[in-house]
Amino acid sequence: MDVFLQVLANGVMLGGLFAIVSVGLTLIFGIVKVVNFAHGEFLMVGMYLTYLAVTGLGLHPFAAVILVVPILFLLGALTQRFLIQPLLAAGDHHIQIFATVGLSTVLINLALLVFGADIANTPPSGLRQPLQIGPVRMLLGQVVILGAAIVLVAGLQTFLARTRTGRAIRAVAQNRAAAELMGIDVNRIYALTFGIGAACVGVAAVLIAPLYPTSPNSGTYFVLIAFVVVVLGGLGSIRGALVGAILIGLIDSVTGFYVGADMREVAVFGVFLAILILKPSGLFGRQLRLSHVSP
Repeated sequence: MDVFLQVLANGVMLGGLFAIVSVGLTLIFGIVKVVNFAHGEFLMVGMYLTYLAVTGLGLHPFAAVILVVPILFLLGALTQRFLIQPLLAAGDHHIQIFATVGLSTVLINLALLVFGADIANTPPSGLRQPLQIGPVRMLLGQVVILGAAIVLVAGLQTFLARTRTGRAIRAVAQNRAAAELMGIDVNRIYALTFGIGAACVGVAAVLIAPLYPTSPNSGTYFVLIAFVVVVLGGLGSIRGALVGAILIGLIDSVTGFYVGADMREVAVFGVFLAILILKPSGLFGRQLRLSHVSP
């Protein structure tokens, strides 16, 4: 029984990791209606910034958030303003997707140019310390990531529901034309949303960097799982991202322990395909019409 509980705990911890990476991705899609294929590279940039802040400035990994999050927010806002925004009037949302794929390639090659292909390891600063909670054992960093994911989801939900800016963001997501008639600066909302989504992945980078090695391809695995999580939870659903991430984490952990480590991704992407076939809108998402895909 203790072994099974440990496997479940590992799955929940892994789900927290997936959730904190996926929240920004689903927020951007829910508002801007753009699938950001450079999301993993934003994570990679944040991990390198965390590494530089810790090794170069001597900061604790958690303190690096004061540098990483604003920089990622700016990167996201500038990406939307100068890369995505000029393409919104094109009518075909595929052009925007290709633009983010191109940005992904640029960021990977810039990282290779600046840092090379060597792996950078951010000092963990105690985040790898094991904790015994009842019959299960986990790392301090894993518990922090799960807690941060829950706080981030709750904070974003509250921000969107209770603040004036949050209500403006929701209005733009529901009907861009009506929002413009009400005096809302839609382009500003889009840039702000993209910035917030990138800032969320900046938080994820700060928490992940001490536990995982950093390389130009660090974001690839995480973003692939993030897409599965976002589809499972429902495109644009922040709450769905958390629930979907926990489910994927449990599937990954249980499959890896009882079936084999080489079958984990088979199970995860099998679930992904099943969801696409049986319920494309996800657990908490609404079926999107083609007219809703492009603003």
